[in-house]
Amino acid sequence: MAKRVLSTHGGAERAYLVGVQLKGTDESWTSANSLVELRELARTAGLEVQGETVQKLEAINPATYVGKGKLEELKLLTRGSDVDVVVFDDELSPNQQRNLEEELEIKIIDRTALILDIFARHARTREGALQVELAQYVYRLPRLTRAWTDLAQQTGGAAARGGATGVGLRGPGETQLETDRRFIRSHIAQLERELDQVRSHRELYRRRRREQGLPVVSLVGYTNAGKSTLLNALTHAGVVATDALFVTLDPITRRLALPSGKEVLLTDTVGFIQKLPTQLVAAFRATLEEIGDADLILHVVDITHRYVHKQVETVQKTLAQIGAGSKPTLVALNKIDLLKDPQNAKAMASEYASAVAVSALYGWGLVELGTKIEAVLRREMVRVLVRIPYGQDSLVVLFRQRGIVAREQYEETATLIEGDLPRPLMETFQPFLI
Repeated sequence: MAKRVLSTHGGAERAYLVGVQLKGTDESWTSANSLVELRELARTAGLEVQGETVQKLEAINPATYVGKGKLEELKLLTRGSDVDVVVFDDELSPNQQRNLEEELEIKIIDRTALILDIFARHARTREGALQVELAQYVYRLPRLTRAWTDLAQQTGGAAARGGATGVGLRGPGETQLETDRRFIRSHIAQLERELDQVRSHRELYRRRRREQGLPVVSLVGYTNAGKSTLLNALTHAGVVATDALFVTLDPITRRLALPSGKEVLLTDTVGFIQKLPTQLVAAFRATLEEIGDADLILHVVDITHRYVHKQVETVQKTLAQIGAGSKPTLVALNKIDLLKDPQNAKAMASEYASAVAVSALYGWGLVELGTKIEAVLRREMVRVLVRIPYGQDSLVVLFRQRGIVAREQYEETATLIEGDLPRPLMETFQPFLI
């Protein structure tokens, strides 16, 4: 495939993108399509894309990712141009990365490193920074070479090693590379301990939330589908929402009043993407557990995207990967204001089992969306009959606030209530079930 060179400007690092299309693979999502997304990732990371190329292969070259002919072509290009970095559209093995660096004599990064860099830029909280740092170190450890030395100094010097350096600390004949590897392993263990504490705090928070009986609706979707914009439109959260990838990393939770007046908790978290690095899924376990704990998943879809069906498929696969694939799901087909005829969105909505066409930007369809959220949550409630003794008035109030009362009558010593309760409240009312 012929290379396409783009215009240059500014002082950013200049990048050249490389992808491989395997013969016989899904033609609905070609490597050329993937490079469009890689170009957007590069832009978000602050790179200036100079050009790109795709090679069709029977199989990935285990030594250099691309074939010999393409490698020679890249040598000529990188040595005769102002390109600073070559970005590959898949995660390179440590061996592939070393070989490419030796052959091309230029900075080499892959899709995973690019996504990790973007996450590092957008981490705003201590938790987010910890999760990204862990993913980066897990990624870097097998790629550590002798060219990368004095790692501890790069990450905090003596303080990073507990303040101790010098004589007596290195084993017999230990090299700087071995010291760096030991440092990384130690640092990974420390980060994992800190994130376990975060996970414990989150579980405590979720337990308290369940005791309150507020249903949880989790926003999920492909990156840049408009989740943050929808959160703002529904709850006036004031969350930063921009046309860029992975702006939201840390979970954001706000109360949402439904049309009936009942309240739910609406949570927004990190978006998904093709080839989401496994290191990120593992590191963000504490965050992604928010999705698994939800009563309802609200899947936000950019209905105007050229590869909308592939994006939906990616989100569904990721949900299954984190154990949330069987959760009740409602689809919000977003950005209908960008359609030539917004009425076409009705037909698009019929393609999904449960969908509402909306424009988060202009507030179109949000009342219908709230009604649908309420209907799905109601289907997930449990019909109960309880007898609550007088003196336990707070439980009666809780039932009225969080449940749906079908019948209520006063007996000699207790209040009898029949109605629907959210599943998280069943444990609270268990002693009073009839």
